[in-house]
Amino acid sequence: MTKIVEILSAAELRRTLTRMASQIIEKYGDLENLVLLGIYTKGVPLAELLAHQIEVLEQVQVSVGALDITFYRDDLDQVGMRTPEKTTIPFDLTGKTVVLVDDVIYKGRTIRAALNAVIDYGRPETIGLAVLVDRGHRQLPIHPDFIGKTLPTAKEEQVKVYLEDLDGRDAVELLSPIS
Repeated sequence: MTKIVEILSAAELRRTLTRMASQIIEKYGDLENLVLLGIYTKGVPLAELLAHQIEVLEQVQVSVGALDITFYRDDLDQVGMRTPEKTTIPFDLTGKTVVLVDDVIYKGRTIRAALNAVIDYGRPETIGLAVLVDRGHRQLPIHPDFIGKTLPTAKEEQVKVYLEDLDGRDAVELLSPIS
């Protein structure tokens, strides 16, 4: 059995994304050089939602790309083989301010792989990291610049992010095994 606790409702998720978009605007200012790179799977729609919110707030369109990090991972034996998605970065990253976007940060290995992948597409001026949920338990010295929700978890717990376009609803839930 699993105990499910709602961490963010649809309304709270929208407010969280608005706050994160505002923080990105405040930190980087020059939005002409800003690009958001979503990490498959949930980071891609989150990057699109953040870009939309930045456009609403600042009337500036931010470029969005999609990054598949499957072949850059050092832990495929633990996470299992996946069918790679198509990396879509229709712009040069050289000299840009890149913000990597992901749904949940846990051990940090996905972000390490994403950093390696980004360098194959250019040399950004700076790279930032935006995550919807930081659940702790890092194995690498990686810390997000923008965090929607810090959620200390036990290692056996799971964080599930649901997004309207993919799942039919917006929410973040914590799943805990019941012994």
